Amino acid sequence: MDKTSTATPDYSACLQIFCFLQALDVLTTLAGFRMGLVEASPFIQFLMRLGPVAGLLGSKFLAVVLGGWCVWRGRFRTIQLINYWYVALVAWNLALIMSR
Repeated sequence: MDKTSTATPDYSACLQIFCFLQALDVLTTLAGFRMGLVEASPFIQFLMRLGPVAGLLGSKFLAVVLGGWCVWRGRFRTIQLINYWYVALVAWNLALIMSR
């Protein structure tokens, strides 16, 4: 008899990485601001009219809401792809910080 597994994959690590990368993005962006760097994203620049920290936290709030929507819709592969984007973004932030 052939047993088939119907267990759903555990995506908790993917979601933890997503949250961790969001926090790293905030920290590296704030560190860049302290070193005189500016935000490159026009959307984040628009949000930053409320203030640098408020705009940055507003963008993170939006990211978490969209991530929650992906979880609700079962789009965990999308979260995994977004994680790769944020790894590159944090690495870029760190490279800019270290070049100062």
